[in-house]
Amino acid sequence: MGHWWYTNITEPGKLPLLLALAAFVLTFAITRTITRMIRAGKGPFRNITPGGVHVHHVVPGVVLSVLGGFGAVASGQHGVTAMVFAVVFGVGAGLVLDEFALILHLDDVYWTEQGRQSVEMVVLTTSLVLLALAGFSPLGVDELTDEQENGRLGLVLTMVVNFLFVLIALFKGKARMAVVGALVPFVALIGALRLARPASPWAKRFYGRRHRARARAVLRAYHHDVRWAGPRRRFQDLIGGAPDRVPLPGPKP
Repeated sequence: MGHWWYTNITEPGKLPLLLALAAFVLTFAITRTITRMIRAGKGPFRNITPGGVHVHHVVPGVVLSVLGGFGAVASGQHGVTAMVFAVVFGVGAGLVLDEFALILHLDDVYWTEQGRQSVEMVVLTTSLVLLALAGFSPLGVDELTDEQENGRLGLVLTMVVNFLFVLIALFKGKARMAVVGALVPFVALIGALRLARPASPWAKRFYGRRHRARARAVLRAYHHDVRWAGPRRRFQDLIGGAPDRVPLPGPKP
């Protein structure tokens, strides 16, 4: 275990990244627990509202992310200072991405359907960092041999081809596959080969006159959403809490 830890974590300088990820996940979990307690009116925690202004935790999160980020860049990959700043950055990033939906919509949508986007972003970020810790490099660089890494042409061609796969997947409306595919090119290749989402730029550009392709795209998207929407929502509710139920409008008097 000690040899594996040194070879895969300590020697490559990945310990700060591991500490940042641990701080990120722990901060998100603690923050969601506290906010759910505040929502339920339990415990000693309350919203911070000095002068009647609700200070969201994204504010200290931005400050900590900036401090931790600049400190980590200045301190390098090794040493106690690098690890301390990595933890500071992880805490800040956890606070910021927990309110990602608020930043995106410029509105307090924390407990609404739009607020689920924060949970999605946290899960996606955690997955990407885990892939980086496992040794995956952007755009398939880790798949090159030593000779290819030393040859500039092979390196550039590999990155360009895999980047095209990522772009195609993105334009086909498969954002998650495109992001993960930046680290795992095989995922980007699958996203690039499969049918585009009906509302994606790719579908609007290339399926406009291809009625059969457009119908297949709509049908596949429908079956995919029906199959995965329920499990994804339950998973998000388990992590971040269920959003508020919006009452249906009643009949007018």
